[in-house]
Parts: sequence; C-alpha cells; structure tokens
Amino acid sequence: MKLGRLNHIGVATPSIEKSLETYRTLFGAEPSSPPFDLPVQGVRVCFVDAPNSQIELIEPLGSDSPVAKFIEKNPQGGQHHVCFEVDDIEAARAHFEGVGARILGPTRIGAHGTPIFFLHPKDTGGTLTEIMESPKQAH
Repeated sequence: MKLGRLNHIGVATPSIEKSLETYRTLFGAEPSSPPFDLPVQGVRVCFVDAPNSQIELIEPLGSDSPVAKFIEKNPQGGQHHVCFEVDDIEAARAHFEGVGARILGPTRIGAHGTPIFFLHPKDTGGTLTEIMESPKQAH
C-alpha cells in the first residue's frame, strides 16, 4: 500500500457562504461548482479548486450531523480532515485492517461520487484521514 495523491483538505464551517466569501476575498478563489447536500452524511459541501488539490468546505445539515459536534467545539470551523486517493478502495481497506488501523464506519460513496472511508485520528497522528478511490477520470 502506497500513499496516493492528496485529493483535498476538508474544512468544517458553520456557513459555506461566509467561507466562500473569505476564500474569494483572501485568495481570489471561486468554487468549482455550487454547494450541494449529502444527506446520507449529514453535510452540505462545496469544493474550491487550488492548483494542486481542492478545499472541501463542509457545513452540517443539522444538529445530528457528525460535523455539528466539530463546529460545537470549534465555532468558527477549521481543518476537519485530509483525503488521500488510492487505486483500489477494497485493497486499501484490507491493508489498513491488516495493520490494525481503526476504520470509522463502512465504505460509502463520498462527495466526489467514489467510494471512501475514514481512518480514526488516533491511528494517524491526530488527523482524521479520508481514503478515497481515485476518480476514474483522473486515470
């Protein structure tokens, strides 16, 4: 198992609109597409392109969203996770299970429309880490 390309950094925010204004003002950045809801994950997301990666803005859809707890602890939001690509999500999952890393929940479809899972931050040096199967168009 080799670490793949950094796909994005997830940034939790209480307001995607306010965060987009910050990215426009400070960095001249625009979203790559309009914000959209992912009800299964309890979040609204919007991607901002950078030359070598993306920023995923994540807003909780309600108080039961996993991101809502993060916002409670960090009212202004902040870095939530990093996401690395792999060629084969099932092989990656088997690898991490084999080395004893804790996987948070089942493999599911993420915001890019590809399978994902998360590794527990206690097993990755304190950073919640998303593992994502590379989008087919990237190959």
